[in-house]
Amino acid sequence: MKRSEKALKIQAVLDRLYPQPAVPLLHGDPFTLLVAVVLSAQTTDARVNLVTPELFRRAPTPEAMAGLSEAEILGLIRTCGLAPAKAKNIRRLSQLLLERHGGHVPKDMAALEALPGVGHKTASVVMIQAFGVPAFPVDTHIHRLAARWGLSDGTTVERTEADLKALWPADAWAKLHLQIIYFGREYCPARGHDPKVCPICSWAGVKTRLAAEARARAAARVAASE
Repeated sequence: MKRSEKALKIQAVLDRLYPQPAVPLLHGDPFTLLVAVVLSAQTTDARVNLVTPELFRRAPTPEAMAGLSEAEILGLIRTCGLAPAKAKNIRRLSQLLLERHGGHVPKDMAALEALPGVGHKTASVVMIQAFGVPAFPVDTHIHRLAARWGLSDGTTVERTEADLKALWPADAWAKLHLQIIYFGREYCPARGHDPKVCPICSWAGVKTRLAAEARARAAARVAASE
């Protein structure tokens, strides 16, 4: 089966399972989405959603967040992974939003990536989910599943992103990004996965041992970089 044919079939399965996928991080505007995505690196969405209500109650805007001390922010997000670095980055990026962008989250990929703690994936999430600008954020789940399904060779995150963008139209990227994440969590975990009962891997999976080992190494590299 050609990649393009496989991609259409996978999309049909995902549309059936997740017709209206919601952004899993609690937020109310581009700023709170940006902070939530920064917090989500090497931390589950569920954990982020436990700490952000109080964080955003105290500091719902860049001005309010910049007004908190680093220690105050750390106290509110302490249970998230890499909390000290995230507290520093969140305070500084809030200051920079005030200094460079009039207190607004910029609708620009390069400007977002210039903020502390904001990498390409985080910027892509904000661009597509907050502003509707086409992007295809590739997280650990998407990188792993794209290789597992034979949609990309899994050598780099950049290669996976380019391959997926080539397979689906831009107006489908936002939905597919969320659908694949949900599918990876519910049906297609990294460990203990039985491809024979998976709604997609049962017919689309790449089953060679060498491919599985390459996927595991690539996923480990992605996890280390997030």
